[in-house]
Amino acid sequence: MPSKVYRLSGSENANEAMNKKYREIISTLPKLDPPHPTYEIYQYNGFWFHSSILEATLSLSDNFKAQPSDIYLCSSPKTGTTWLKALAFSIMTRDRFSDDDSTNPLLNQVPHNCVPTLEVDFYANPSFLDTELPVLATHVPYACLPPSILESDCKIIYICREPKDTFVSWWHYDKKQQQTFGIETGTTVEQDLKSFHNGTSMYGPYWDHVLEYLKESVDRPERVFFLTYEDLKSDTLCYVKKLAEFMGKPFTEEEVNQGAVEKIVARCNIKTLSNLEVNKSGYFDLKQWKINNSSFFRKGEVGDWKNLLTKDMAKSIDQITQEKFHPVGLKFPSEKNTTKD
Repeated sequence: MPSKVYRLSGSENANEAMNKKYREIISTLPKLDPPHPTYEIYQYNGFWFHSSILEATLSLSDNFKAQPSDIYLCSSPKTGTTWLKALAFSIMTRDRFSDDDSTNPLLNQVPHNCVPTLEVDFYANPSFLDTELPVLATHVPYACLPPSILESDCKIIYICREPKDTFVSWWHYDKKQQQTFGIETGTTVEQDLKSFHNGTSMYGPYWDHVLEYLKESVDRPERVFFLTYEDLKSDTLCYVKKLAEFMGKPFTEEEVNQGAVEKIVARCNIKTLSNLEVNKSGYFDLKQWKINNSSFFRKGEVGDWKNLLTKDMAKSIDQITQEKFHPVGLKFPSEKNTTKD
């Protein structure tokens, strides 16, 4: 088993890094106006952050040391992150856990415990960064990543999703969390969609988040692997092989013949994961709050936006998607089902 990799610089306790210095910086930044009903949102480097997440992001920028062997799973929230984490973890640990191994963490932990999210887990427990698995995740936009990642030869895998489905997935997740914590924002679908459209949603603007990583994948394809949720959904076997190759752990001919790829795909299927007891009744514990593991699993369907958005809502999102994505050739299969009259 590989030895631990320590990714925090110096001996300073990571909690001390998120101190008055960062809060003072944040207090000088543009703030969402009118404010969000339940928490403060600030703009940094052109993107919008929850204040605690931004505090962690700034601290990571100063204290985090990426390793050349690291692999970062990057995404905007609700674009397939949980699924990608499960697949990446399975690919990288397949020589450690057999298919029927009851000790496989994916069978008794939510994928977010198997692959930590930098800024989220760091804020809750900085010691999580002392890990042996070289796979970590983040929702942070490319321009806001720690300099040590940007300057390293580490690899990045970025997954994006059709914007309407991304919004709808986030909306359902957010509403479920409000119910769990007894918090009611009082916002309507129309109001939340306006925030998403205007780019003031968490880690938004969504389109700019995607475009930054897409540009890097074009400029440095050997370092940044860009894929869509829809492509992964339509040909999971093919993309799992591509991911393994990119991650430096390709499947051998023997593994392929023995069905190793199919086994990973089946184990990480959203229905399989959501039916595990840990994901039906367990909690993802971040100390400050607990999130129902079941919140991370819903339908996972392409085109589910039709069950929530009106035709006019969909058109408002499609318009900005066309303006932002089509010039660079990024389109989604669901666009075949247009919202045109």
